Amino acid sequence: MTDMAHLGLYGLGTMGSALALNILDNGFPLAVSNRTDQVARDFARESGDLGEKLTTYDDLTAMIKGMSAPRAIIAMVPASAIDDVIADMIPHLDKGDTIIDAGNTDYTDTIRRTKELEEKGLSFIGMGVSGGEDGARHGPSIMVGGTPDAWEGMRPVIEAIAADYEGTPCAAHLGPDGAGHFVKTVHNGIEYADMELIAEIYGLMRYGGGMSPAAIGEQFTSWNDGRLASFLIEITGKILAYDWKGGPAVDRILDSAGQKGTGRWTVIEAIKLGSHASAIEAAVGGRVLSALKEERQTGEATFGAMRDAIDLDLATYEKAFLAARIIAYAQGFDILKIASEENGWDLDHARIAEIWRAGCIIRSALLDDISEAFRSDDLPHGRLLFAPSFTDLLTNGTDAMRTLVCAATGAGHPIPAFSAALSWFDGFRQSRGTADLIQAQRDFFGRHGFVDLNGNTDQHGPWWD
Repeated sequence: MTDMAHLGLYGLGTMGSALALNILDNGFPLAVSNRTDQVARDFARESGDLGEKLTTYDDLTAMIKGMSAPRAIIAMVPASAIDDVIADMIPHLDKGDTIIDAGNTDYTDTIRRTKELEEKGLSFIGMGVSGGEDGARHGPSIMVGGTPDAWEGMRPVIEAIAADYEGTPCAAHLGPDGAGHFVKTVHNGIEYADMELIAEIYGLMRYGGGMSPAAIGEQFTSWNDGRLASFLIEITGKILAYDWKGGPAVDRILDSAGQKGTGRWTVIEAIKLGSHASAIEAAVGGRVLSALKEERQTGEATFGAMRDAIDLDLATYEKAFLAARIIAYAQGFDILKIASEENGWDLDHARIAEIWRAGCIIRSALLDDISEAFRSDDLPHGRLLFAPSFTDLLTNGTDAMRTLVCAATGAGHPIPAFSAALSWFDGFRQSRGTADLIQAQRDFFGRHGFVDLNGNTDQHGPWWD
């Protein structure tokens, strides 16, 4: 037991326990409690020498009353429970206390909670935390939204527990209210796309190219030494190398992917903001389809399976994946750009890329180039797609993507993320597209009008003469 702590953490699940140990490991006294009091006791017992700076309480109310003001309490609970937890906290808090929601939360809820709590004299921080259990324990990427004063009050702790990239903490105050949680949501959307692209390449190599999981794993490990270097590439190489229960570990896992909603949130927000995140949407759709195991079995029995052989060299895979990964990041940053303008957040895209370089799931070698691109004065329309440093990679890479998509589609291999990324890119290469016909149709059936080639608005076609 220690003297009363100013910092508390409620919710000792996998992530909460790991983050609590990280806080203690960095020398900060901490009070903890959990919905189930036995969990807090077990945590205290298992914390070892770190327990010297730890105070445990049987419930949330007791923890708040046992802490000295001003208090800062981190809530590590599911999004569905955070409103109830805040309601339980409020009667026992003093003006000037701070609540930190460190879970995956819809940013609109964070905006609402910030307003409600500030009206009561309390501070609220929406804090996105990425890195899984290991990141939470040893240093995650942390995305903070809240007032500058709330940030400065928590900054020493947050920067100390965050991942470190060449001496710089992978944590930043990104803007007010929901900015941190929104950036974390988009981070997860990019993560969905990256994972889907990896899975599609794995599928083509294995079922189209006849490679074993171990051989594919070796190739991913080799790629991790080059431009494709990333956490997800690294662990994919390791996963595919495992034998388990008499065969490749991946063959012992049901081909039905789970999701907790953040990828879906990214797609919903992109649509609401008028952005276009086709690769991310394809990744979410891929997980939805993967869950329809019985339906897919019926489909195979009804229509027959089609996974014919394809002949693609490793260089084509590498170039195509690098281009598709750039496109996935570009789509994510486009969403951030529009959201920043809509909400008045003034998001620093370069800094976001920098805090993603270590600790988080999408950390990759590309993020240095992305950060430099956003710090450049030569970025047309503020879109990552047009960064001069990526022009050759996208030109050559999308040629490889076209080869890959044609081969895969012709042989019956589903590759929704690659197909969507390529179509998105091709759409940006057409100075004149086909929406003229759509506008004509809208005018024909609904007299919606259109803009003519001279910029005149509210024009109508000859079908109304």
